Amino acid sequence: MVENEQLRQELRRCEVELQELRAQPVVPCEGCEHSQESSQLRDKLSQLQLEVAENKGMLSELNLEVQQKTDRLAEVELRLKDCLAEKAQEEERLSRRLRDSHETIASLRAQSPPVKYVIKTVEVESSKTKQALSESQTRNQHLQEQVAMQRQVLKEMEQQLQNSHQLTVQLRAQIAMYEAELERAHGQMLEEMQSLEEDKNRAIEEAFARAQVEMKAVHENLAGVRTNLLTLQPALRTLTNDYNGLKRQVRGFPLLLQEALRSVKAEIGQAIEEVNSNNQELLRKYRRELQLRKKCHNELVRLKGNIRVIARVRPVTKEDGEGPEATNAVTFDPDDDSIIHLLHKGKPVSFELDKVFSPWASQQDVFQEVQALITSCIDGFNVCIFAYGQTGAGKTYTMEGTPENPGINQRALQLLFSEVQEKASDWQYNITVSAAEIYNEVLRDLLGKEPQEKLEIRLCPDGSGQLYVPGLTEFQVQSVDDINKVFEFGYNNRTTEFTNLNEHSSRSHALLIVTVRGVDCSTGLRTTGKLNLVDLAGSERVGKSGAEGNRLREAQHINRSLSALGDVIAALRSRQGHVPFRNSKLTYLLQDSLSGDSKTLMVVQVSPVEKNTSETLYSLRFAERVRSVELGPGSRRTELGSWSSQEHLEWEPACQTPQPTARAHSAPGSGTSSRPGSIRRKLQPSA
Repeated sequence: MVENEQLRQELRRCEVELQELRAQPVVPCEGCEHSQESSQLRDKLSQLQLEVAENKGMLSELNLEVQQKTDRLAEVELRLKDCLAEKAQEEERLSRRLRDSHETIASLRAQSPPVKYVIKTVEVESSKTKQALSESQTRNQHLQEQVAMQRQVLKEMEQQLQNSHQLTVQLRAQIAMYEAELERAHGQMLEEMQSLEEDKNRAIEEAFARAQVEMKAVHENLAGVRTNLLTLQPALRTLTNDYNGLKRQVRGFPLLLQEALRSVKAEIGQAIEEVNSNNQELLRKYRRELQLRKKCHNELVRLKGNIRVIARVRPVTKEDGEGPEATNAVTFDPDDDSIIHLLHKGKPVSFELDKVFSPWASQQDVFQEVQALITSCIDGFNVCIFAYGQTGAGKTYTMEGTPENPGINQRALQLLFSEVQEKASDWQYNITVSAAEIYNEVLRDLLGKEPQEKLEIRLCPDGSGQLYVPGLTEFQVQSVDDINKVFEFGYNNRTTEFTNLNEHSSRSHALLIVTVRGVDCSTGLRTTGKLNLVDLAGSERVGKSGAEGNRLREAQHINRSLSALGDVIAALRSRQGHVPFRNSKLTYLLQDSLSGDSKTLMVVQVSPVEKNTSETLYSLRFAERVRSVELGPGSRRTELGSWSSQEHLEWEPACQTPQPTARAHSAPGSGTSSRPGSIRRKLQPSA
């Protein structure tokens, strides 16, 4: 308080000096820098005064808070005194009850001890004696009851005494807790008071120091102003003239600036509009060209025929043997690559197909006829490519090829991933692959955990009329390497056996199904295309193949399914109302490939040697019938939706091992799964 009083006195002295300085006449000069500094110093002084007033208010608030805490401490002390008084009263009441209990016990002990009587049967001669005896017994029983009651009272008093001791211990613990809390509160209050006092002193010292510094600066500035006022008059006149000139220029500057900004904005806006119009025009042209390209491409495929048929003649090999039966019976038209001539029983027979490949045609030459269909698959159309022909005619080589010279399957998938990569900036694609086979009219999953399990073909429950196979599995793939693992897995499980016509004859119809689902990032358009790659089992005459037992039954099933395929082609060619797709698992599974919503290519494999002319004649006649079938234009599977509301496609990172996911495929024969043995371990993800 003494220090505060000293500070107040010094503050009054500073205020008196300030009033004296204010009372001194100061000649103001308009536009002078020192007058501006003086006004700034006055503002700072007023701010310092406001800070001093705020510090005083804070000091008063701190004093009020200290007073409140002191009052609360007094209340706590009063409550503590009341608790101590209540405790003393309770102890006194308990001690009185304890004394009463002791007196009762002493009085009970002072009474004569109960007399135990030994009752014996004696003969008495007097009735008075008998009456006295009964009275004594009654009094004895009464005394025993009183003793039992006194003992019960004694137990109750001891229990109350024990409860009193426990209550006393609890009260003492509460008193100790209250005392500790009171000491803690008192210590906190002292610490807060000390910290508040330190804060108050620090604030006062800082305010006083700032006030002294500011006052000193004010005195120095005022002295400098007085000395400079006399020397600055000429410079002030010059500066005033310059200021007036600059003021006139500044008044005209906003108009010039606004005009310049207006012209620049107009030019920028015009340039932006031109760029936007050019971009919109380019975007419209790009989309128009894209639609035109797709339209022209689909029109080209449609004009070529929904079911296109090409023939490929394999070269004569050493397995064909020697002699007249191994001579070449097939010739080609040098002017037309769609005509093939067959010499059968000495008579030439000619056939016209969409394309005929000689034995010298490469795998790439054959694949060039397939490229347009692969693009249709990416655009959302169903595409089916299947190989047909007798055993040993080269179907598997054309479809699969060798690692050094891959066939249609590998090249189609490479082209598929290449096209998807080129469209990655505008489209998102999800590619899945599955494989199945039909063996002895039983549909099996080549990639399943149980390849021998029988599967059934069902109609989709959504009413779309599409077929699917419950229980099939599929792999999501990111590259051709992933599909190669599926190839290795699936075709190791395919059924092949030795016959007289082929050392590794395919005894089942194998299907590889690749599903491409795409989403246009700009429009939200969804497309779903399906690529079915089918390697049919070889047709053969039972007598020539030497089939017996199980091989005979397999050959009968194969020929029966191929005959059913011929019946379906005949019904489609004659446009019958009922097409017998369900006569075999093969035709039922290929129903969506032989109907109007699919683009189909049939590769007829031909053996050129004389001994196989009967099978070659049958294959080429069947190919001509297939070529004459008109299915109608293919339909593109698309779905429009808002891109922002589309369900996000889950993309798994590209890896060496495709991840199997069990699901019911939406197309016949499409599915994938894990595989047994060492191949299964390669396909399973690492832990």
